[in-house]
Parts: sequence; structure tokens; C-alpha cells
Amino acid sequence: MSCCNANAKQQKCCGPKGGPTEGDNIKDSVKEYYGKRLASTSDLQTNACTLNSSAMPKHIRDALKEVHPEIKKRYYGCGQVIPDGLGGMSVLDLGSGAGQDVYVLAKLVGESGHVTGLDMTDEQLAVANEYKEYHREKFGFSKVNTEFVKGYIEDLKTPGIPDNKFDVIISNCVVNLSPDKTAVIEEAYRVLKVGGELYFSDVYADCDLPETVRKHKVLWGECIAGALYWRDFVKIAKKAGFSQPRIYSSETMDIQNAELEKVVGDAKFTSTTYRLFKLPSELEKTSSVIYKGTLLNKEKEFDFDVSHTFKTDEPVLVNSELATILASSRFKEHFVFKPAEKVQPETEEIDPDPFKIAKK
Repeated sequence: MSCCNANAKQQKCCGPKGGPTEGDNIKDSVKEYYGKRLASTSDLQTNACTLNSSAMPKHIRDALKEVHPEIKKRYYGCGQVIPDGLGGMSVLDLGSGAGQDVYVLAKLVGESGHVTGLDMTDEQLAVANEYKEYHREKFGFSKVNTEFVKGYIEDLKTPGIPDNKFDVIISNCVVNLSPDKTAVIEEAYRVLKVGGELYFSDVYADCDLPETVRKHKVLWGECIAGALYWRDFVKIAKKAGFSQPRIYSSETMDIQNAELEKVVGDAKFTSTTYRLFKLPSELEKTSSVIYKGTLLNKEKEFDFDVSHTFKTDEPVLVNSELATILASSRFKEHFVFKPAEKVQPETEEIDPDPFKIAKK
């Protein structure tokens, strides 16, 4: 039993929250780690920032096959962050690195869509920019539909990103690297359109980590030391204005490095994909919704989150918040909405605990 699970009320049971240094020093440390120390995925010292591509849906695997090998060998990510319904969308990748997710997204949004990658590391951005024309030709597009911007995920104003710009924001194992997670979530909310989604994978802890972990440079670079206590994340997301955090997937994560496991101690971790929506001020009424089966590779059913799978042509009663998510987002065209005979509460009890979901 981890020290945190021994007493659920004692949120800081693994030690004081703390941090390794001031925020700028954390950023410099991460820049050095991803810009200088890591030349490829094989240089990682844990499995936290790696992903089993065989678990990806076929259309994503097919798009990945077209990504340049030099991009793929520099990939660091802890989850699958390519959501459904991307055709023609405007997408932002926070912490895009060498650009693998950006180029997969570029294929899926199509020539009418656009993908922006934002990263703070010059070395990674140089690799990403080198292959823009390569991927345009590979995808058969008449114009490049990608761009890469230097900046920090806590501050999207400095690189000139305006309010209400993007349909979707993704991030793959990057938020944990930030010294100011609240600023990251608030900035994502600002630049999303109403109905837009933050769909991202990250590492979460079952407690506030002790200073011995928070100050460990390698564990910062390996996406461990900066992991949020999941309850803190839920509070941050709701305070920023997002809908209830919904889990798309979650799995337990083993560090698989004996020396680093000793530093971490009893703390446990998950790799979890959450989806958050920026909703209009007025919510829809409880509705009966019918999925049309029109999303790519989701002809029979659409797995929206761990609690909701919509089967084609089968009516489902959804509460006010979920009805609003579906009606205000890019998913609207894929559903039929009908008045409901009975009313449900505006919000439902959704379990945002990634450790419970991982056990299932």
C-alpha cells in the first residue's frame, strides 16, 4: 500500500509539495534534458515517456507510418493523444518536441485543417521544421498545413496566440514538465474556442511528492518529479472553467529503474488521458442523443470516455453537461438530438480518479 492510500484524507502523506528550484531553472533543466541529453528515445532512463504504438487505432498507425524516421526516433510521449473527429480542425500541440504528433494530426485534419506545434527547445524545433515540406509531399497536400512556434506552454500570449483560436489542444506527457500547471490549464482554456477540447495525456501521482523527488533533475526530465497529485489536477481544471474532467484511458505506470524507484519510494503513478471541454455559459437540457456512426473508424460505436460508449443508431439519455459537450463541440454533426422525457441532473457523478480506472 502506498503511503497516500493508507490515509486518503492525508493528501501530503508522501512529503511536502515543494519544487526543485525556481520556475526558470526548471525550464532550463528540462530544455537541457530534451535538447542536449536525449538524442533519441533509447536515451530515456524510465518507461514514463514511451508509448506502445501497437495500441493505437489503425488510422493513427497508418498516419504514423508516413512520419519521417528522424522525427519518430526523437519521440517522447506517455499516451495516445489523437482524438476523433479532426477533419478540418485547427489544432494546437503543447510541447510538440520534434513534431511526431503534429505530423500525425496534420494527416488527419487534412488540407483544410491546420496544426500548430509549440515547444521551448531549439534543437527539437529545428528537427520539426526541417521536415514540413517532406510531409506536405508525403500527404499529397498542395500547401503546408503545419507550423512550429517557440514558446512556453504557461504563456501562449508572448508567441501571439489569441483567444478562442483552436478547436482542439493536445499535449503528450508535457504538462508534468511545467513548474506552473495552473497557468498551462488556464492558457489552454483561453485559446480554445467555445466547444473546444483539451485532450491530453500526462503522468499523475497518488499524492503530493516529497522534495527528494521534486528536486531530482533526472526524474523531472523523465516526467516523474513534476507529476501532479490527481486531485489537485481536478481542482485546477474546474477552477479554470473547464467541464468535469473525463477519463478516456488510464494505466498504471512502472518506472522500471531500480535506482530511481528507490528515490520515488511508495508513490504510485498512472499515465492517464483526460478530456476537458470549454462550454458555453448556458447548458443544453437533458437530451436523448443518437450517434450516427459517422466518425472515422467508429462506424459501430464511439467510445467517448470510460463511462460513455455510444452505439450507432441507439438512443442514449445524457445529462445537461454531456448534452452541451456534444452539441457545442465538433461532435455535433455526428449526433441527432431529441428532447428527453425525463430530466437528469445538470452534472453527473464522474469518477476522475485515474488509479481506480487503471485497476479496472
